[in-house]
Amino acid sequence: MSKQEIVVLTDVTLITASVQRGMADEIVKAAQEAGAQGASIHYAHGRGVRERLGIWGLAIEAEKEVINIVVSSDQVDRIFETMYVAGKMDTPGMGFMWVTPLEKAATFVPPEIVERLAPPSPKRRT
Repeated sequence: MSKQEIVVLTDVTLITASVQRGMADEIVKAAQEAGAQGASIHYAHGRGVRERLGIWGLAIEAEKEVINIVVSSDQVDRIFETMYVAGKMDTPGMGFMWVTPLEKAATFVPPEIVERLAPPSPKRRT
């Protein structure tokens, strides 16, 4: 078995948004225009005050889309704000967002990027 080197990212943050169904694509597009590299979207059911708004007080299951985006810590404020605006989060019932610092993350990073980001090696005296 060959030894593989894992590139561990330590200066990254997770942005999560739970939004109304149908809003995720627009929010992710805005996040990518602000610098995000990509996103994961999955579906969920929300529970809370709005579930009792149906006829005769019957429960209505609120379908949601959940967006997860991992960004570098220096991008988090800009992308978070962009997602908030694109998702119209200042409107009641449109969704909820939060940020989670990540201790470490790993994925494929092209060798040329690793070399560019690696600290310079000490020079030898001859």
